[in-house]
Amino acid sequence: MHQVFLSARRRQRGSTVLSLSIAVAALVPLLAGAMTVASGQADADPVAVLEPGEELPGGSATTPGSTDHRDAFSRFSNGIGLAGESRFKIGNAVFRKLWVSAPASTKSSDGLGPIYNARGCQNCHLKDGRGRPPAADWPQETAVSMFLRLSIPPQTEEQRRLLEERRAKVIAEPTYGGQLQNFAIQGHEAEGQMVIRYEDVPVTLGDGTIVTLRKPSYSATALGYGPMHRDVMLSPRIAPQMIGLGLLEAIPEADIRARADPDDKDGDGISGRTSEVWSHEEGRVMLGRFGWKAGNPSVRQQSADAFNGDMGLSTSLFASSSGDCSDAQAACRSAPNGNSPRPEDPEVGDELLDLVSFYSRNLAVPLRRNPGDPQVLRGKASFAAAGCTACHRPSYTTGQMPDQPHLSGQRIWPYTDMLLHDMGEGLADDRPEGVASGREWRTAPLWGIGLTQTVSGHTFLLHDGRARSIEEAILWHGGEAQAARDAYAGMSKAERDALLAFVGSL
Repeated sequence: MHQVFLSARRRQRGSTVLSLSIAVAALVPLLAGAMTVASGQADADPVAVLEPGEELPGGSATTPGSTDHRDAFSRFSNGIGLAGESRFKIGNAVFRKLWVSAPASTKSSDGLGPIYNARGCQNCHLKDGRGRPPAADWPQETAVSMFLRLSIPPQTEEQRRLLEERRAKVIAEPTYGGQLQNFAIQGHEAEGQMVIRYEDVPVTLGDGTIVTLRKPSYSATALGYGPMHRDVMLSPRIAPQMIGLGLLEAIPEADIRARADPDDKDGDGISGRTSEVWSHEEGRVMLGRFGWKAGNPSVRQQSADAFNGDMGLSTSLFASSSGDCSDAQAACRSAPNGNSPRPEDPEVGDELLDLVSFYSRNLAVPLRRNPGDPQVLRGKASFAAAGCTACHRPSYTTGQMPDQPHLSGQRIWPYTDMLLHDMGEGLADDRPEGVASGREWRTAPLWGIGLTQTVSGHTFLLHDGRARSIEEAILWHGGEAQAARDAYAGMSKAERDALLAFVGSL
């Protein structure tokens, strides 16, 4: 009882801090998005204002905890309540669970593989942060929080129909499936290993500063099941950070669709498109929100997809007990599994899937750092002036979530429009996924990006971790983002430093 009382008092103090922050922010008599000029001089640097509530990127669900700790991404949403806190902690235990092969005495934890990329969710999303590419030295370390997606162009009318109806996002490589599995349980052979080669690409900025980018190329070696299809397409993925997913899921669909402009009718050069994907929960096409190409419509389906594809575990949404094993891998398909004799009881039952989904939805967004700092505000102005907010939309108000009122009606600041954009040839993977072309990616949310080093111990960014800093990530932007990228490259060092300070404060 004493511990419960103390926990309640701590939550009460956290809520008080948040309430005070909101109240103070509400006193700022400035219009949202307004720009001012320092000292009234026409040639002074533009300075943005701190908007009401901006220091709380997750609204009142923002965690009040310290941001200088590795657990900054692992705290639960403020306002979750005692029952929610308990459910969150149980979900965390499932998220951290290491699965084992079947048969095993631990019936609730068996069924891993037979081929897989990770033994648990936490292996890829360490501390709920970003994954990273393997070390660039050769021979490279075995990738854990990064893998290669695999697919081929449709070969038959049936495959084309599945893609057109959105019942399939890709046509899997016929032998190796939808992704290269670099681990296997005892008695089975891993599919192969990812190989990355980097080429240095120097970029000269407007003031003569030279920034060296890393241009990666990908291949697979030590293939265990013969050659791949001649038309195979490879696409690397690192595990994204986990914060704020429930808030992104709570953004009203109409607000996301309203920003789409696939034909660029307004002529601004930005033609964001919605991702339309098949919902295995609803049995219909829905708006895609999650994944690097917005390939899943919900946190629950994204979680089930990862259980099946990354760990070889069946769920009620993806029933294959052998995960990504293909028909060409007979031993893998016939291996013992962890399913119960009852068809409604897969390796990861609905109770466990729901717990992981609840945990994932309620990993809280941390507080902003120094949002009112003058340099940060100058960087905010430059970020907007360069056109970055055309895709990295600053804020939304979430809709009503009947089962999670603490995520409802919140003014949030994720800096994403949740849409697909052509990012140019430099970032293209040349591998379509659903409606997304080989040049399109969903705008990544920027909240928490400045804490990557603190939480994950590195600063590798973008879908494949090629960028070693926020600046390198910006300079890789092309396509619809080319003008914004060029605006950044043309800034003075002081302007660039201010913009980077702003993004690092998110």
